[in-house]
Amino acid sequence: MRDLTYPPIIVAAKTAFRALGNRFTMTGTEHVPRTGGALMAYNHVSYVDFVYGGLAANPSGRLVRFMAKRELFDHKATGPLMRSLHHIEVDRGDGIASYERAVECLKDGEIVGIFPEATISRAMELKEFKTGAVRIAADAGVPLIPVILWGTQRMMTKDHPRDFSRGKSISIHVGEPMQINPRDAAGETRRLHETMSRMLDEVIAAYPADEQPPGSWWLPATHGGSAPSLQEAARLDGEEKRERARKRAERRAKKKA
Repeated sequence: MRDLTYPPIIVAAKTAFRALGNRFTMTGTEHVPRTGGALMAYNHVSYVDFVYGGLAANPSGRLVRFMAKRELFDHKATGPLMRSLHHIEVDRGDGIASYERAVECLKDGEIVGIFPEATISRAMELKEFKTGAVRIAADAGVPLIPVILWGTQRMMTKDHPRDFSRGKSISIHVGEPMQINPRDAAGETRRLHETMSRMLDEVIAAYPADEQPPGSWWLPATHGGSAPSLQEAARLDGEEKRERARKRAERRAKKKA
């Protein structure tokens, strides 16, 4: 693939990181292969995970093609950018095309990024995983690499105001590549979830204590924070989904009128 847009975008992003005074802790980046296809599976706590997630592959000189919701491609501002970066459009109502496109990219030797939770976790813990990640890696015959991001939620996430004030720490931890058994998608999905849960606990424990005091809204309840429990977060997700459906119905009604 020709990448005319990606290099200057990386330069711009790194400039923004310096302007924000981000302090990075990056571990395990040597696990990202310098050549060949690999699927990188990320936890999802922030709207800016796409921006920071690509850094995990930067030390290996690789570019990540993220699987992202169709709405980003339909938007007049972000759509042209997403296509120029060769990210992969995901239609949640019909995911076959995006699935096949991801497998194709991996077989062509690309690095593809996926969020197995599909949507941001309000609980700041791992939600239930979809099986798509392990099935894509198995079909493409590539390793699946778990990645944990932490600190990004403090800038821009659901239910909280944006905060791009300077000096936030960002942790990026890349785990060892997993070889996927193609005959056990459910079992391998559980293994991926368990692996990333352990990694998340380790990253949270290692994060600067002065930046996440007990009771912090961005800290999971299981770690002494005030983020919603997984059960409460699921309830809020359901309410959000119903509200979106109501607004879509209203828009369709107005068009018909």
